[in-house]
Amino acid sequence: MSEPIILNPTGQTVYEQLGGDEPFRRLVDCFYARVERDPVLRPVFPDDLEPGKEWQFLFLTQYWGGPARYQVERGHPRLRMRHMPFVIGEAERDAWLGHMLAAVDEVGIPEPVRSQMREYFTHAASVMVNRAP
Repeated sequence: MSEPIILNPTGQTVYEQLGGDEPFRRLVDCFYARVERDPVLRPVFPDDLEPGKEWQFLFLTQYWGGPARYQVERGHPRLRMRHMPFVIGEAERDAWLGHMLAAVDEVGIPEPVRSQMREYFTHAASVMVNRAP
């Protein structure tokens, strides 16, 4: 897992700058609400979305400088390996990224964190592609 991302001169992590768990919980909820309605992505996800929501929440809070709860419960994220069983092509990547970026905007993540999150999610979505077009 990489080091927490720090943006401001006081050394606060993104997690701290945003005020802790609550905005990350809303981000995950907004994202998954979109996934539930998406004909491309919904079949990729398991019937019960709750465990995935919790893992995503724990991962994102840890990645952005919050408590290491994901690491304690699941170990190293190994995101690409964990997503390998799922068919992720360009259409799935684009849908996932569109929903995540919309969720960032819906939650109202402020700049400069908004831009940093958008950059991270754009990169992460491309890394998860595991099927050729």
